[in-house]
Amino acid sequence: MHSSQATEQASDAGQGKVRVISNGVNVALEFSGHWLRGAEIQSIGAVLEQLDDLAAKCVVVRDDGLTAWDSRLPSYLLKIADYCDAKGVALDMSTMSDGLQNLLKLARAVPERAGVRRSEERISLLIKIGNSVLDLTKDSLALVRFVGEVMLALRALLIGRARFRWIDLTIFIQDTGPNALPIVSLISLLVGLILAFVGALQLAMFGAQIYIADLVALGTVREMGPLMTAVIMSGRTGAAYAAQLGTMNVNSEIDALKTMGISPLEFLVLPRMLALILMMPLLTMYADLMGILGGALVSANAFDVTMMQYYNEIAKAVVLTDFCVGFFKSLVFAVLIAVAGCMRGMQCGRSASAVGDAATAAVVDSIIYIVVSDSVMTLICNQLKI
Repeated sequence: MHSSQATEQASDAGQGKVRVISNGVNVALEFSGHWLRGAEIQSIGAVLEQLDDLAAKCVVVRDDGLTAWDSRLPSYLLKIADYCDAKGVALDMSTMSDGLQNLLKLARAVPERAGVRRSEERISLLIKIGNSVLDLTKDSLALVRFVGEVMLALRALLIGRARFRWIDLTIFIQDTGPNALPIVSLISLLVGLILAFVGALQLAMFGAQIYIADLVALGTVREMGPLMTAVIMSGRTGAAYAAQLGTMNVNSEIDALKTMGISPLEFLVLPRMLALILMMPLLTMYADLMGILGGALVSANAFDVTMMQYYNEIAKAVVLTDFCVGFFKSLVFAVLIAVAGCMRGMQCGRSASAVGDAATAAVVDSIIYIVVSDSVMTLICNQLKI
């Protein structure tokens, strides 16, 4: 190879040199000297300009004269490699040391992911709205699909072909029902106290303290009992379902069930849903009792309404229809909580943070479903004069 052009920097021991040698077709880049921090090195732009002028079809890189180098040399070579890729020029680095070649391969093995810097850019309001609509559509389709799979699992249960362990069902019943009594008792009692206080302050202005019983009993049986129990269970049981199934997903236990031919919906979701459906109405009736008891404590101690008067007024105000409305709402809420918790758990990612995200999403979804469905059922009951 005959030299037609050469560019050198000073051959100082504290400087790095790049020599460009061309024979008209191929170009050789000879690197020598010190390529360390603080050393004087020819700018990459000057070298690339020379490559442009030479219009070579192949660039050969040599490092025979290198004495020392740090990360400056690989970054320099990466820019040359990017230039050759953009221009369609062949690049030969086979004569370089193995250590430098391996370092360059490692640097180029994982290119920068497209869109990784998108978070630094300002996203317009229209894009945010569009992404929200797409996410809502995706979640709606996932909900419909999951509900369909649950219906198939229930069908398998009705015909006696569902595969799950009955011992699991009893464990979930224990956790969902008796273990939830303390928190349900506390919240329901306090809600009954609050309802009685708020209503009594207004009724006392007209000397109608006796109607505290009507307010507390009807409000608790028809609305507050089922609603507060559902909110408690969404935060307690719905989140637990999502965390349990999400952890199983992280540990590949759900994949193992699929590999063995066992439906995860039947083995994992069905017993949890059945336990919540069985226990939710019982917890609601217990919450109704505690709420009415809370109202009785306020009436007897603060507004001179005896327990017998309170009981007689409740017997006149509350009828079986009111209990049926609250009972039906509790069943609907149980299904919604189970669906939200189990669906988010089954959709959980493969990381520890994904389990927490699934539990949070389960609680949020459950509360939204509960409030929307309660509003719809209340409007329907009003229209039907129930």
